[in-house]
Amino acid sequence: MLGCWRAVSAVSAGRGRWAACACSRRLLFSMAKSKFEYVRDFEADDTCLPNCWIVVRLDGRNFHRFSEQHEFKKPNDDRALHLMTRCAQTVMQELEDIAIAYGQSDEYSFVFKKKSRWFKRRASKFMTHVVSQFASSYVFYWKDYFKDQQLLYPPGFDGRIVLYPSNQNLKDYLSWRQADCHINNLYNTVFWMLVQRSGLTPVQAQDRLQGTLAGDKNEILFSEFNINYNNEPLMYRKGTVLIWQKINEVVTKKIKLPEEAEEKEVEVTRTKTKVVPLHCDIIGDQFWEQYPEILAEDS
Repeated sequence: MLGCWRAVSAVSAGRGRWAACACSRRLLFSMAKSKFEYVRDFEADDTCLPNCWIVVRLDGRNFHRFSEQHEFKKPNDDRALHLMTRCAQTVMQELEDIAIAYGQSDEYSFVFKKKSRWFKRRASKFMTHVVSQFASSYVFYWKDYFKDQQLLYPPGFDGRIVLYPSNQNLKDYLSWRQADCHINNLYNTVFWMLVQRSGLTPVQAQDRLQGTLAGDKNEILFSEFNINYNNEPLMYRKGTVLIWQKINEVVTKKIKLPEEAEEKEVEVTRTKTKVVPLHCDIIGDQFWEQYPEILAEDS
């Protein structure tokens, strides 16, 4: 404490803040090495295994109620889907070690590179950063997509982490999520057609669809509502894939030529790497053959 008093005296005497800063650092260091430091031993080691793909998947918490109270359009609301994608792009731009992301409905999966050293590969750091960045972005960008709908209360998201040791494991995981997207969207499309256009109650529509297969649902859509499910937007049927791509942008720049007195505007093409949304099949081999850099070891 004598040293602290001297530091304060130095500041009051006009000798600057450096003495006080040095004293504060020594005091903090001594406190960190105090008898209370043992509490750090209670922290669990949650380091992710090396050479594994780290997948952080987040889901909206109680989004069924959230979508009803905010009057989401059924079976799909473009505003909500584009907002989810905008939030996911923000996460990827913040954490550039994300190789690919996939989203549908109120969920998004973020795949970190196998060799990523972000956060020293601590699972809790990966999950909390992704979920907090996504949730804050959802609130921040809400007004850009729901211009006439006020945000009544902040949404919640939960997250989980799963490690996949091989490329095939990762591809199978993403295929599973896209297959889930197809199954859910087909059901929801038929369900809401029965409610909105046939006048069935939700319980009656649920009873009507109980035990039906994909072919049965397609037949109901076509025969009763003249809807070919294969013509529904790809974003609904396939979900959204986010990847990094190099994009050429044309910008206007002012330059001053030596022989001219005034500045002149010229168009300049610049190449930037951006997060690009795709609506395509990722279950087959074509996607992975077209974008081999996603799984490349040195990507």
